[in-house]
Amino acid sequence: MAKHKVYTMSFASVYPLYVKKAERKGRTKAEVDEIITWLTGYSQEDLEAILEKQTDFETFFAEAPKMNPSRDLIKGVICGVRIEEIEEPTMREIRYLDKLIDELAKGKKMEKILRK
Repeated sequence: MAKHKVYTMSFASVYPLYVKKAERKGRTKAEVDEIITWLTGYSQEDLEAILEKQTDFETFFAEAPKMNPSRDLIKGVICGVRIEEIEEPTMREIRYLDKLIDELAKGKKMEKILRK
């Protein structure tokens, strides 16, 4: 099976789009970073190193220190697909992150986004 094209994209190429989407709606880069570190277990320093190294999405998720077990509570539709129905693990992780950034941009409170 061929690798999905998005897996080979660098996380750093998409990260500014996450930040821009959040900032357009009055949210902050710090909130985007909080979501990413909550989801993956990376520290802020790890995240900065990943951005600098241009780590691809597949490696970004494969090497995450501790994927948050509460991410299973992330439900809904992203890009026309129900997150719960995505079988491919890396794509599901990418869509979890997309959904969290969408929730941030839509003005949800951080406690709700982080499933507290």
